[in-house]
Amino acid sequence: MLKILFVSLIIAFTLAKPMDELDLETENQQKVVVYNWSNYIPKGVLEDFSKETGIKVEYSTYDNNEIMYTRLKLLKGRGYDVLVPSTSLVGKMSREGLLQPLDHTQLEHFEQLDPDLINKSYDPGNKFSVPYLWGTTGIAVNTDVVDVAKIKGWADLWDRQWRGRLLLTDDMREVFSMALTINKHSPNTIDPDEIKQAYEKLRRLMPGVKVLSGEPRAEFLSGNVDLGLVWNGEIVVAQQEKPALQYIYPEEGANFWVDSFVIPARAANVENAHKFIDYMLRPEVAARCVKELGYATPILAARALLDTGIRNNPVIFPPSEVLTGATFQEDVGDKAMDLYNLYWGKLKAGK
Repeated sequence: MLKILFVSLIIAFTLAKPMDELDLETENQQKVVVYNWSNYIPKGVLEDFSKETGIKVEYSTYDNNEIMYTRLKLLKGRGYDVLVPSTSLVGKMSREGLLQPLDHTQLEHFEQLDPDLINKSYDPGNKFSVPYLWGTTGIAVNTDVVDVAKIKGWADLWDRQWRGRLLLTDDMREVFSMALTINKHSPNTIDPDEIKQAYEKLRRLMPGVKVLSGEPRAEFLSGNVDLGLVWNGEIVVAQQEKPALQYIYPEEGANFWVDSFVIPARAANVENAHKFIDYMLRPEVAARCVKELGYATPILAARALLDTGIRNNPVIFPPSEVLTGATFQEDVGDKAMDLYNLYWGKLKAGK
């Protein structure tokens, strides 16, 4: 009898172990871990996705590309299933083996993407990335206290009368792109002398900067700042509460960017990551992003779902004359990036 009981326990234990592993696998299949920019997804979208698919979304945010990249680098491609880097990091992350190729057969809505925003040099064939939102970086002005007629371009931010009233986004490449553009250099330059000149230009600006922020909307709405470099969508949304805020395309040229979905190299929930990305590419979801976030969608069919006022808003969808000759940020390589980081650290330290 004891022998039979002992054998039964062994069988039960043997069978139980695969079941535990199966339960763990099932649990993993029912979640997706997303790491995204702050204030960069409409309210309720995550809940709607989970309700439809049964997949739980574990969601966290970051304020700039550098934080996201550093964290993924430390984790060696683990920990997350979906990230949203800007174009300047997609090439670098894929080159360093931090990303895995996408399975386009699992992305039903990929074909609806604007041809002008895919197959770019930073990711030929979109092997590693899918555009989520795109936009510009220009100048925000609180017209209640600043004469907008005095602000024509980036160079005007250096005027001493704005000292202590300025905001810059906490985004290294955006800030350097502004200075490089003023100096008539490419925002993607790898020339050490040009990067140093941009640093020297910015060093003269920093005493007048009140705050570096990853959430500029809140700074303008609170009245903490009146003028500065900002992402267009932040002002589109802020204008609903504070119509006096205006967005200006600087005469030297605005910065252009695309934020894209990618899947880390060692993501644990790859199939669910594809499901999440494809859900976000649906025209009705993409249109919802434009309405609530104020940025342009790369999904052509989504634009037809927008009200005329939104479709024709030049702050969201730049006019053709602004887009002419537009240059998007790209990977500048490790050597140049190290130099940018060195100077960025000095600027933040007041050196």
